[in-house]
Formats: sequence, structure tokens, C-alpha cells
Amino acid sequence: MKTAIQKIAGGMVFLLWATLACAQPASYPAKPIRIVVAYTPAGATDILARTVGQKLTEAWGQPVIIDNRPGANGNIGTEYAAKATADGYTLLMVTAGTHGINPSLYRKLGFDAVKDFAPVSLVAMVPNIFVVNNAVPAKDVKEFIAYAKANPGKLNYGSPGNGSTAHLSMELFKSMTGIQMVHIPYKGSAGVLADLIGGQIITTMDNMPPYIPQVKAGKIRALAVSPTRRSSAVPEIPTVAEAGVPGYDSGAWFGLVAPANTPKDIVNKLSRETARILKLPDVSARLLELGAEPVGNTPEQFSAHIKAEITKWAKVIKDANVELQ
Repeated sequence: MKTAIQKIAGGMVFLLWATLACAQPASYPAKPIRIVVAYTPAGATDILARTVGQKLTEAWGQPVIIDNRPGANGNIGTEYAAKATADGYTLLMVTAGTHGINPSLYRKLGFDAVKDFAPVSLVAMVPNIFVVNNAVPAKDVKEFIAYAKANPGKLNYGSPGNGSTAHLSMELFKSMTGIQMVHIPYKGSAGVLADLIGGQIITTMDNMPPYIPQVKAGKIRALAVSPTRRSSAVPEIPTVAEAGVPGYDSGAWFGLVAPANTPKDIVNKLSRETARILKLPDVSARLLELGAEPVGNTPEQFSAHIKAEITKWAKVIKDANVELQ
């Protein structure tokens, strides 16, 4: 028979085990995950978030909800995600805009792109595509430049918003070619695409994914892609540099981050799973078809990428003397 001391010791061991068991967090993920998209549905950011989210659901058995919170060139949704609970259940699909351009473009932001987030993985590099509506007579970049110079200030172009990569890419094109066009900012790529097809705007140089299906369907016409190499999605279309503007280079990227202080083991698990997903044949084929090049890297590599992008765009914005309130 157990002595009183043995009984007490056994009880203490059980109590200690129970306490430790209760202190351990449930296996991640134990509930639905939310990916915040700081832009409207149907744009490149949304498409990539939904692609990754669907595969996370299949792999982990927990729903992944896409939470679109557009506005202020991505700043509204980004600030919202920065202030979310750092438990791995709120993620943010960031862009070259939110984590490359905006830190230098705006005087005041409600978040710090470096300090307030834990990088998870770079998801994809995405070229911009230079497209026009079918009523535009120009069939290539050189003809478009000539057409614009013959109609100074009479042509317009759309972008998903002031300070977006599409906006700055076209401003760079204008400065390098000497043409004049009116900028019409939208609240996302979906509106740009709809009005481009409808003829309300002449052109855009936006992230490729939403536009490729419409180019292939003949509803709009592509003149070129950027940055400096052709896209495997449309290899027949030249780069802007090849087509008549030597040295032109502009593109976009997208990645996953979590709020700062998210547990490191959760960040690493998300990073590994994202990299695995991006290597899946159906995902890779889908992204390449849309013009997005899947990446997948470590949190440390993605962190270095974000910091380098902030430095790069700071110089571009300063040289162009662009600033938004």
C-alpha cells in the first residue's frame, strides 16, 4: 500500500502535469485563420491570398477567410492587421505598395512596415503589364508614345490608387518618354480593368494577374510587360525596355506577414507551409498562367527583401518629388 507521503507526491506530480498541460497552447491552427487583403477583391493581392488560403485550408483543415479592407492605398487594411492579436490567426498579404512604397510616400502612417510585422514568406514576384483598350490605334510601345505626343494631356490612364506601383510605374514611363497623360486613381484594380474594357480610360500599367485573362480573351490589348525580362505567361509580349524605352524597370511583389510578436514557431510553420504550397504543380501552374512567379522563402530572407525595397522606393519617391498626406 502507498504511504501517505507517496500519495501526496503522486498528487503533486499529477497536479504539475495538469498545470503544464493546460498551459500549452492548442496545436496551431485550432480555429479559422484570417488573411487581411488591404485592397478590393479581384486584384492581384486578392487572387494570391485566395490561392494560398485555399491550400492552407486543405492542408490544415481550418477555414482561411479572406478579409478585404481596402482604402488609402492599402494603409487602412495594413494598419488594421498591425493592431491585430499576435497569435497567428490574423495574417496580411502585403505588397510592394504597403511595405515598399508607402513608408516613404506618406508623412504619417498608423503602422511601421518593419517594426509592426513579422515577415512570413515572399509569395510571388509579379510583373506589371502595359495594356490599352481596343480603341487605341497604337499597336506597340513606340506607336503609343507617338500617339500620346500627338495628343498631349488628352489621354488618361488608371491605377488602383495614388502611390500604387501602377501609378508610379506609369509616372516613371511618362518621365522617361516625355509624354503627358492624366492620372485617374481608382479604389482597386477591378475598377481599372472594368473601365479599361469599357473605354472610359485609355491605358494602365498594373499588376499582371487580373489582366491576363482579358488580354487572352481579346477584350484589351497588351503592349509590353515589365520589369526587365519577359513573362512566361505571355512570352510573345516584349518588355517596355525592349519595346522602345531602354532602361525601364518596374514591377511588383507580394508576401505574407503576421503582426509583430507572433510566436516564432507559428511564423516558421506558416513560412514552411507557404513555401510548400507554392511548389505544388497546380499552384505554380496557376500563378505562372496569370503572370506571377511563385517564390516562397524564409522569414529572414523576406525581412531583408522588405528593408531593401523600402530603401529602393525611398530614392525613387524622393527623386520624383512625390508625397501624399
